Amino acid sequence: MPVVLGVAFGVSFLVPATPAAAHNQLTGSNPRDGARVATAPARVELRFLAKPSPTTTKITITGPDNVVAGGTPAFDGSRVRVPFKPAAAGLYIVGYQLASSDGHPVKGEVRFTLTTGTAADPSASPSAAASTNPADSPSAGASAVGAPSSGPASATPGNSTASGVPAASERSDSGGRWWFWALGGLLLLAALGAGLVFRRQRRVR
Repeated sequence: MPVVLGVAFGVSFLVPATPAAAHNQLTGSNPRDGARVATAPARVELRFLAKPSPTTTKITITGPDNVVAGGTPAFDGSRVRVPFKPAAAGLYIVGYQLASSDGHPVKGEVRFTLTTGTAADPSASPSAAASTNPADSPSAGASAVGAPSSGPASATPGNSTASGVPAASERSDSGGRWWFWALGGLLLLAALGAGLVFRRQRRVR
């Protein structure tokens, strides 16, 4: 009698476990649920209690503004890997839906936060932006360097003095003054000579 009761108790304990074992469920993920990730993973991995069927399993990944960030799932036993295509930083939701062996649908989601978004548009590289700056162009640099040299080149020694007055003008002015004084001296000598001659003539008379 005790043996019969023991067997009956064991059977009653195992019977409810049979339907429960038929229900598949998520056992883990990478990134884990609620994680904060600084570097975006190449793929998202979901681990299940039993092997999910590729024909009845649906996995989606959506990011900020409902942007689709997942690709085609790859099945490896009880693991499913989905390529991850990150966009902006923010919350990403991995939703999964599959059917257990008893036909019972299993739904759920894994949430993680990407703290760093993707890089900027590579077409707008820093070198391209620098080349568009007129101040950095070679022609602009040459003109900027050559501009100050135009001032001293026009004021070469022999053409002008420090005061900016042309040297030729100064020479012409000094030459004119010299001839002016020489002519005045000659006229004065001529007047004196004429006066002496006039006096001598008066004395002779």
